[in-house]
Amino acid sequence: MNTYAQQTTKTKEQSRQNRQSQKGPTRWMKLQKRQDSVMKLLFVGSASLVSIVIFSIILFVGVQGMRTFSGVSPIEFFFSTDWTPSADKYGAFPFLFSTFLLTMLAIVLSVPLAVAGAVFMAKIAPKWVREIMRPATDLFVGIPSVVYGLIGLTVIVPFIGKVVNGTGYGILPAGIILAIMILPTILSISEDAIRALPPRLEEASLALGATRWQTIWRVLLPAARPGILTGVVLGIGRAIGETMAVFMVIGNSPQMPKSLIDSTTVLTTAIVKDMGNTNYGSTWNNALYLMAFVLLITSLLLILIIRVVSRRSEVK
Repeated sequence: MNTYAQQTTKTKEQSRQNRQSQKGPTRWMKLQKRQDSVMKLLFVGSASLVSIVIFSIILFVGVQGMRTFSGVSPIEFFFSTDWTPSADKYGAFPFLFSTFLLTMLAIVLSVPLAVAGAVFMAKIAPKWVREIMRPATDLFVGIPSVVYGLIGLTVIVPFIGKVVNGTGYGILPAGIILAIMILPTILSISEDAIRALPPRLEEASLALGATRWQTIWRVLLPAARPGILTGVVLGIGRAIGETMAVFMVIGNSPQMPKSLIDSTTVLTTAIVKDMGNTNYGSTWNNALYLMAFVLLITSLLLILIIRVVSRRSEVK
């Protein structure tokens, strides 16, 4: 009897211990699920808020910009060269053309230097040189654009003015400044793309008898092309949206440039220069909003291009 009672007592104690051991993990799991639910709601709410803000900006700028066409035809706005708001003339073609020309000049000046610097830092430079150059390159990204503009205004513009015997303002100094500003972005992304390549590509090329430069030119750069193109597209986006540095060196004359040293205006500087002189809701004000909408759509298209290029690189 005593033995049976002892076994019964022991069995009850084991059952009680098992229930307590199960109760602890269950309580912990409930707490974890509650925390996961809270964090999920927090992240979903943050993402929804950001999306609402972005679409609200696009909707507001787009609606305001489209009101321009109630007083100005689309053909006049996009293809006319006459920008005289006092005479109700709102031809923005000079701004569009100057923006495109300035961006292409900055890309032509910066891409060769950026890719060459990326190849040097990724495959040629010693480790100690790379450890110095990479932070120095990243430091250029954080310099305010007004500092670049001030350097261009006090150094580049007077130098070009002496060379060409003119004012020195125009697309050329603005393109030089923009090239310097976007060079670190393209260089950093290109270097990361080259460094991320599998070592077997370089090893196989060298094993087949290719020289170091043939390997870089014919193997590494083509393989890293998607990453390099991503850096170039990001550079284009920064060049298109830059305002203050360009405003200080381009001259800000609302006219078609006949050369790279003619004073002109791009979309961003036209908005900055004229927005304070307009009344909200006027045709002039709406035209400036339409310019901003064009810049916004251009930036979104550049982001889509980056997505497409990245997906193609992942598929390969």
